[in-house]
Amino acid sequence: MPGKSRTRKHARPAMSPLLRALTFSRAAHEPITQAMLLQCYTGLDAFRRGRGSRELFTTLERQLLIAEELCRLGYYPDEIADIQEARAAMMHIDAGEKENGVWVMGDGDYAWVCIAFNLFGRQLSVASLDGIAKAEARMVEGLLKTKQRTAAAEVTP
Repeated sequence: MPGKSRTRKHARPAMSPLLRALTFSRAAHEPITQAMLLQCYTGLDAFRRGRGSRELFTTLERQLLIAEELCRLGYYPDEIADIQEARAAMMHIDAGEKENGVWVMGDGDYAWVCIAFNLFGRQLSVASLDGIAKAEARMVEGLLKTKQRTAAAEVTP
């Protein structure tokens, strides 16, 4: 009769060793965060010039949602209102596009979005890649829940 092993198998980590090393590496941190900020500021410039698009709008909105989640995770939590003001400005831009057919941002909206992206830059400089990944995951989770609620509301008579 075979004997039972008294040692327990440990669960495999959810992350590969390479991804784990990159997550905790400061060398990988800067290129990733700089790319995120570059997306923000190139999109912001396009909107300011009246050359925005639905895709750029979505990109900027996603980055603002990540910034909001970073606030909730403890990265400059007292400044979450600035992110929320920037998100309100983005909704104003979206409404303007639906009304006029042009993606452009006025001075007030531009100022709020600039303030929010400045905060986002500060958050990215102090947050770990793991923290950023958590914020992104929470952002996606929130979008999925919103989509499910919207679908459920459309089905309900």
